[in-house]
Amino acid sequence: MTTQGSRQNLKIQKWVAAVSLLLLIVKSIAYFSTHSVAVLTDALESIANVAAGFIGLYSLYLAAQPRDENHPYGHGKAEFLSAAIEGTLIGIAGLIVLYKAIDQLVHPQTLHKLDLGIILVAATAIVNYALGSICIATGKKNHSIALEVSGRHLQTDTYSTIAVIAGLALVFFTRIFWLDSIVAILLTILLLRTSYIILRRSIAGIMDEADQQLLEEMIAYINKNRLENWVDLHNFRVIKYGSVLHIDCHLTVPWYLNVAEAHHEIDQLAALIRNEYGESVEFFVHSDGCKPFQCPLCRKQDCPVRQASFEKTIPWTLDNVLQNQRHRLKAKS
Repeated sequence: MTTQGSRQNLKIQKWVAAVSLLLLIVKSIAYFSTHSVAVLTDALESIANVAAGFIGLYSLYLAAQPRDENHPYGHGKAEFLSAAIEGTLIGIAGLIVLYKAIDQLVHPQTLHKLDLGIILVAATAIVNYALGSICIATGKKNHSIALEVSGRHLQTDTYSTIAVIAGLALVFFTRIFWLDSIVAILLTILLLRTSYIILRRSIAGIMDEADQQLLEEMIAYINKNRLENWVDLHNFRVIKYGSVLHIDCHLTVPWYLNVAEAHHEIDQLAALIRNEYGESVEFFVHSDGCKPFQCPLCRKQDCPVRQASFEKTIPWTLDNVLQNQRHRLKAKS
């Protein structure tokens, strides 16, 4: 990620933290005015928003720090840790609301000032959705999982707030107060699902789990733009360090290329990927010299040492590029 991108992430995350704190105050006023457990759901999620906002701010600050002796790959993993904490907080908030909703079903109470509650909560929904959209767009642009998670959390909060508004309106017109608890329980299911998704994604990042969608897209892009000196590509791996993509692979090139020429092919591959995925990409590419059994799949037209005629190109796919072996045509039966 560029320095400008890191600064932009930090600036937006500061707004997320500040606005989340303000919205928590508004939702707390709405809860104490109405005593609605559905509004409490929204308020508790906002507590998670505030905590996650400041944790995310610190993680983005760490992720923007240059690598050092103790962190040779940088500090990008801090973003995944931030996302894991945020997912945990959302889950805890969901369990608290579930308990409160069940308790209110058993011990029902009258709700008050529902019209004021609807107005206050609706205002927070508009602000949350707008800020969430900005976070998601910027997070995708700068490859920041922490900022993108913050944005999706804010938008999920918006959807749950809309459900709260609908529930309050229903109670306001019907005066059936136990419907408030039912709405809260349904929202709890949404909170717990969001918690699981965020935790699953953050743990996958911490454990360096392969991003299948990213791999498929990147391999398809390279295959579409492959050069004739790129005989095959194998042992391809992509690891995320926060906003940085770390790519390891073996690139097979004609065996007679000198070191400078082989390095030029690696530079071509790096430039191709950076053109599509930005500058926040690191490469560790090992160049292999081609073998005679690869002549039938090599499309280089002016090869001076060709030992067999070209037959066909093997398309690079997720299956053959991830394997740690050179490509070859199957023997004819």
